[in-house]
Amino acid sequence: MDGEVRGPHSGAMESFENLVRTEFAPKTTYLNTASTGLLPARTLVAMRDAAASAADGQPLDMFADVEASRAAYARLVGVPATRVATGASVATFSGLVAASLPPGAEVLTAEADFSSLVNPLYTRGDLKVRSVPLERIAESVGPDTALVAVSSVQSADGRLADLAALRDAARAHGARTLIDASQSNGWLPLAADDFDFVAAVAYKWVLCPRGVAFLVVPDDLGAAAGLRPLFAGWASGEHPWDSCYGPVEELAHSARRYDESPALFSYTGALRSLALIEELGVDAVHAHDTGLADRFRAGVRSLGHEPVPAPGSAIVSVPGLGHRQGELGRAGVQVSDRAGNLRAAFHVYNTAADVDRLLDVLDLPAG
Repeated sequence: MDGEVRGPHSGAMESFENLVRTEFAPKTTYLNTASTGLLPARTLVAMRDAAASAADGQPLDMFADVEASRAAYARLVGVPATRVATGASVATFSGLVAASLPPGAEVLTAEADFSSLVNPLYTRGDLKVRSVPLERIAESVGPDTALVAVSSVQSADGRLADLAALRDAARAHGARTLIDASQSNGWLPLAADDFDFVAAVAYKWVLCPRGVAFLVVPDDLGAAAGLRPLFAGWASGEHPWDSCYGPVEELAHSARRYDESPALFSYTGALRSLALIEELGVDAVHAHDTGLADRFRAGVRSLGHEPVPAPGSAIVSVPGLGHRQGELGRAGVQVSDRAGNLRAAFHVYNTAADVDRLLDVLDLPAG
């Protein structure tokens, strides 16, 4: 296919591409970041060194890496590090927010949103959870809505929530907001200050190992929302090493009070992955990723297939082609099958040649 992909320009483009080539050398045409991101070389080295240090009986100070990762993520979403909690899953953080709601509270979600976000709201058992089509979520906020919980980008098909409209509607009705940014962190700019809570796993678009997740809470650490540190352990104390036995007498004076005890090796890797995203720049990543996605949309339309409408998304879902995932995998092209749709996700290590390889295989008779 002919045509240029939007992205960083001139010297900035060369720097972007050189940095990516230094960090990644995939052995497949990997178009599945919406499932799992590839680990940068620096991340792999750091985790190997940390594991070796533990094996040698001289473990590195990986708790320092947790704090540095917290600060790096805070910069990514534009809030102070004191408002960021660390953990391992969105489900834990969603459950924490769910527990803060009074019995009978109305919660608004998008239909078929990711289970880790919505299931903890349902399992409370005494909340009025209402699901509506994603396109109607802002207009569906009403005076009885206590919380709106939605993914910024839908995992199944890449559709983007209208977060500005949702923010305005929630504020107009006094509803709180919980945004799952797992499918947008790293490529789609997000102002966390616009929302009450922002949760995300980091093993997708910000290229961290599994076992890393973040929760952004309000300035008051969630006090007005009734947020409580239900899972607080010793690491949630203001002085963790003095909080190892008995009740924690003084919880952290920051969002660290909501921390899970950290998966240290994962956070050692996370620090290096987050640093790479900072070096590349979210705006440059956004231009690169969406340019490739647009190239694929145009190409797959030329083959007679109409993707799910998701303008501006780095994720492209094509109905009716999910059954070709196995064939694509055998051809060295990694994508996902989601409810019968072929889902391709384009990120920093992908190129126009990767897009064209996917299109070439799809253009072959199904085998």
